[in-house]
Amino acid sequence: MGLPHAQAGQVISIAADESDAESAGTRTLFKTAGVEVIRLVLPQGKTIAEHRAPSEIIVQGLTGRVRFEALGRTIDVENGQLFYLPAGEPHAVTAVEDSSFLLTILLAPKSVDPSGS
Repeated sequence: MGLPHAQAGQVISIAADESDAESAGTRTLFKTAGVEVIRLVLPQGKTIAEHRAPSEIIVQGLTGRVRFEALGRTIDVENGQLFYLPAGEPHAVTAVEDSSFLLTILLAPKSVDPSGS
């Protein structure tokens, strides 16, 4: 069974759990129709192969340093830094140090047919 997502107005910790400290850990903190926020914990040397997100993403460094290969360049993100990528942009991730970061995925609203059909 997965961990419960935060509810509106609920204060939660974004710090890594001790159980995540020595291995990769991913936890969805909350998800709504418009946004999903995930905390990732990556040990030094861990990589995530190139992939694409279907919508814009925002990456916010919490601890350590992660390296993104995206937009034809290398982007290092450390504690207190953030950047975003456009929808569909291919990117790969490597933990340069033991790291954690928040990944915010902006979910595109489902289009509504104004004709009602």
